[in-house]
Amino acid sequence: MNLTMEKQKQIPPYAAAPSRYGAMQYRRCGNSGLMLSAVSLGFWHNFGGYDSYENARAVTRRAFDLGITVFDLANNYGPPAGSAEETFGRLMKDDMRPYRDEMVVTTKAGYTMWDGPYGDWGSRKYLLSSLDQSLRRMGLDYVDIFYHHRMDPQTPLEETMGALAQAVKSGKALYAGISNYSPEKAAEAARILERMGVRCLICQSCYNMLDRGLEENGLFETLARCGMGATAFSPLAQGLLTGKYNSGIPADSRAADRSSFLKEESITPQAIETVAALGRLAARRGQSTAQLALSWVLRQPVMASVLVGASRVSQLEENVGALKNLEFSREELSEIDGILCRSSAG
Repeated sequence: MNLTMEKQKQIPPYAAAPSRYGAMQYRRCGNSGLMLSAVSLGFWHNFGGYDSYENARAVTRRAFDLGITVFDLANNYGPPAGSAEETFGRLMKDDMRPYRDEMVVTTKAGYTMWDGPYGDWGSRKYLLSSLDQSLRRMGLDYVDIFYHHRMDPQTPLEETMGALAQAVKSGKALYAGISNYSPEKAAEAARILERMGVRCLICQSCYNMLDRGLEENGLFETLARCGMGATAFSPLAQGLLTGKYNSGIPADSRAADRSSFLKEESITPQAIETVAALGRLAARRGQSTAQLALSWVLRQPVMASVLVGASRVSQLEENVGALKNLEFSREELSEIDGILCRSSAG
């Protein structure tokens, strides 16, 4: 018997914690009937084919025990592309299948997935083919939310939204969502789907203390007006808002990986000074810097959930701990604005 099989035998069968719904907060997604856990587990990093399955399994088990019900994937997550969904399929088979009705599983299509003219962007052929492939990789009959991952400037929006509507009407997805859409296109997508008899449930976008563009472009107001919810990815700015880089770049961090979205040149002295100032405020609130950053994102009324990645169980537990203190005084918000304004001005 090889070592992997031996480790597999040593892991006891999974039974979800009876207390799992006690501490988590659940938020209504827009004007729908769907409630999302305020913290979602993202599979963008740490769940690919080159990562440890045992660690992915431990993080996923702990997430569900903490009340996390939303598990966010995409066809191209890995690396390699598709491997995060394959890992999730294995997790479903090994542990999570009995709890499928307690989970919100999401996936997306819109970035390059396979060669040729039919493996990218937003055509009906690509989206529906990709969804079928995702379901096979995850071993599921349906996903709860199927997102278009990014705007396609060449394909008519009616075609893209028609594919999402078809996914819902066929039963392969329960809800339709969009990601990385401008306010104008989000509103248009919602109108098109409504004409097709399908709700545009949610918009997933990048939002964090160091990237406040959604406050300026009016997306939050647009989503509220359209009855849609929001969910934020990169709420910790790829780890910069955890404070882990305040004293240098750890060898095992994302910034040390040249393929990461967080580049070493982004970790400027000014950025470190900003994060350190936020950390001092967080300490006064009894929070870590990461917990402050997550609480700040969740202050937005339309924010149904915030997406976190976790390479360790301890990271996940720290992130969920943000829910213990979600209230901000006017003075605290003013201080945060001052810190962030000084950063952007410099």
